[in-house]
Amino acid sequence: MANLEVEVLGMRFRNPVIPAAGPNVRDGERLEEVARGGAGGLLSKTISVDAAPVPMPHMAAIKGGFINTELWSELPPERWLAKEYDIARRAADEAGIPLIISVGYTAQEIAQLAPKLKPWADALELSTHYLGEDPRPMIEAIDAAKSALDVPVLVKMSPLGREMKAAALAAKDAGADGISATNSFGPAFGMNIEKGVPWLGGKNSYGWLSGPALKPLSLRCVYDIAQVVDLPIIGVGGISSGKDAIEYIMAGASLVGVCTAAIMRGNGVYGKIAAEIDEWLDRHGYSSVEEIRGLALPEREEVNHG
Repeated sequence: MANLEVEVLGMRFRNPVIPAAGPNVRDGERLEEVARGGAGGLLSKTISVDAAPVPMPHMAAIKGGFINTELWSELPPERWLAKEYDIARRAADEAGIPLIISVGYTAQEIAQLAPKLKPWADALELSTHYLGEDPRPMIEAIDAAKSALDVPVLVKMSPLGREMKAAALAAKDAGADGISATNSFGPAFGMNIEKGVPWLGGKNSYGWLSGPALKPLSLRCVYDIAQVVDLPIIGVGGISSGKDAIEYIMAGASLVGVCTAAIMRGNGVYGKIAAEIDEWLDRHGYSSVEEIRGLALPEREEVNHG
């Protein structure tokens, strides 16, 4: 049996498979399920200063993926602070794993919320995926989080409107301790031809693509980021098997985030993916997951970003 433990930013994960922020971790009870399901650590659904007005219907399975109109948490932050984080923290402590809390979106919102998260958060993930090429809002968000709370701060990115290498370098320069990549892609659209209506509700019935169809795009982003910064990376996008996770780890990810596979197959999927990683490592003669991290990377680029 290979050693699947991973140490990231002073946090010890029992394996590299954790949830990505989404409906699979929408409250404390689901985070408990994720811990029992074998995840290496916990990561909660993104909160903001108000509850999200999630349109209905908001999720639809399509061939090769999933489209959704999910936003941030549909629970108000007061509910998380009063109840859900207590449940999540207890589950993390019982399993001996870290709890990362996801929060968004602007510097002002993060400055308001982050200090309140101190009793529960081992680290923060900042959702910045709505930002475009201008790095200033991301830089301001990082500064707000670092000023408010003395825990590691990871930035979640999407390549929509962003050059990933430049964005990663800007995040590092701003003081980010790690990067999550990527969020879902979109806008996406699907049609129910039997009813002659779009699959999803909301403005324009647009959604965001996740699941297996996303993996080659997100994997490329992780590969690019790992070539220019030496920060820990959570690779996210289309991971549903141990082999998928291994691709991300070989591309430079320290951890992998899983959402859509958990929606489709339940929160026991985390332990199953970890077991498949272990089995693959054993078959190929590796004694630890760290032996394969970054295995596919060329030598890190020297990028002039001054």
